[in-house]
Amino acid sequence: MSDPADLPSDVAAYALRDLEALHRRAAAYGPHIGAYTAALLDHPLPWTKMRQVYRLLGLVRRHGDQAVNSACQRALEAEAVNVGLIDRMLTRGRDHTPLPTSDPPAVVRAASRFVRNSTEFTVRRPS
Repeated sequence: MSDPADLPSDVAAYALRDLEALHRRAAAYGPHIGAYTAALLDHPLPWTKMRQVYRLLGLVRRHGDQAVNSACQRALEAEAVNVGLIDRMLTRGRDHTPLPTSDPPAVVRAASRFVRNSTEFTVRRPS
């Protein structure tokens, strides 16, 4: 292993797998991005999730920190920790749509076209 002092400062966090530095870098863009990064890195092998954090930081560069922060907030509310989901939300423009209410919409049942009267199903027995 190399001496950490010999590494360039811009690649030291990546080369040394410094998860705290990566988390601080992501949290600087917004509180929900920081919380989402913490949820990503909450794994038995957190260094395996570093690429997903780098992908999240790429989404911040591409879409802006405000949009990614609100998308991370929505994903955390749904407990969906997947950077691909954040990417799809931002690409499809779903980060600004309102959340559905907890009450399901009322179902309106239309009268069926071929509904028969219930008297047609009664059995007539000879007496």
